[in-house]
Amino acid sequence: MRRFTPFLLALPLALGLALAKEPSVAPGINAPYAKPDFERWQAVFEAEGREVYAKRQAIVAALKLTPGMTVADIGAGSGLFTRLFAPLVAPAGKVYALDIVPGFVEAIQREAKEQELNNVVGLVNPADSTSLPTRSIDLAFVCDTYHHFEYPQTMLASIRQALRPGGQLVIIDYQKVPGLSSDWVMSHVRAGKQTVIQEIEMAGFRLVEDLPLLTENYFLRFEKLE
Repeated sequence: MRRFTPFLLALPLALGLALAKEPSVAPGINAPYAKPDFERWQAVFEAEGREVYAKRQAIVAALKLTPGMTVADIGAGSGLFTRLFAPLVAPAGKVYALDIVPGFVEAIQREAKEQELNNVVGLVNPADSTSLPTRSIDLAFVCDTYHHFEYPQTMLASIRQALRPGGQLVIIDYQKVPGLSSDWVMSHVRAGKQTVIQEIEMAGFRLVEDLPLLTENYFLRFEKLE
């Protein structure tokens, strides 16, 4: 119990700060997606050289999805993982495909309809909220998107609110290690893994798994604390 005392003392402050207007920590980071060419970005997101695409099946297996679960794919992009999740949680479960880019969400919905994935719900969300109902999801999945959160504490508070008791948050993002990571990662990605862990724990989550599944990215599983 003593181990969690600092967190319990800090949680009200952290959540209170999240409710206040949080300044952007990465102004303009999402500007390239303002008027996106979906096919171009799909080719980028689903390129064989991209680690999370090459290891997509291993990532999905690690999530341990079961029928009836409700999953939020936050920053769904091309819908790569949305399409993989949907059959695994069917028929009673659903997948919310969230993105701040309307064109991405429209394309995801179109492809889901073509593939008869009737449990996919597309949702255009603002940069500081999931727009999901309270306690509506079992798992929030954020893949190579956390560094695109302009308002991380506000978004984390929204994710926490959307999760059911015992719900989980999985973060996959780029390793940012000086001398090892690419120049692009070092300049583009805001924070390294330890900073991300600290931010998420301060937002009311407990780290339950740091899975050594990837090399260019890390895979972190958190559980919502009540």
